[in-house]
Amino acid sequence: MNNELVLDLINQAKNIANQNFCCKYSNFTVGAALLCQDGSIYTGFNIENDGIQAICAERSTFAKALTDGQKDFTAIAVVARKLDDQLFSKTLPCGYCRQFLSEYTKPDFKIYTYDDQENKIYSYTIAELLPESFKF
Repeated sequence: MNNELVLDLINQAKNIANQNFCCKYSNFTVGAALLCQDGSIYTGFNIENDGIQAICAERSTFAKALTDGQKDFTAIAVVARKLDDQLFSKTLPCGYCRQFLSEYTKPDFKIYTYDDQENKIYSYTIAELLPESFKF
């Protein structure tokens, strides 16, 4: 994937994390931008609630795409920052999200994150982040 497209995904993830967030407990806003095989991009953010069943940005983004009938996914960008800090830091999907993503993607599915302080893009495959995922 070319750098321009990766930067677009990262910027879209930053925009959704900056504009829309429901993180009143952690004060940690997370944004995600999902690239589908057909070129469409879906965005989402983390949604916290009083219970322990918050929805991570990655899963909210996939839920939007899946409900629209998308089935083939290429990559996702995930970024996060504390509300009192304007800089985004390297953030990777939690274990629950890694398993979730592995259910709907191929092993070479790309996960990108960005760190403002280092001005660096990090890239992983889902197979690298979850090498022995649970499968029936």
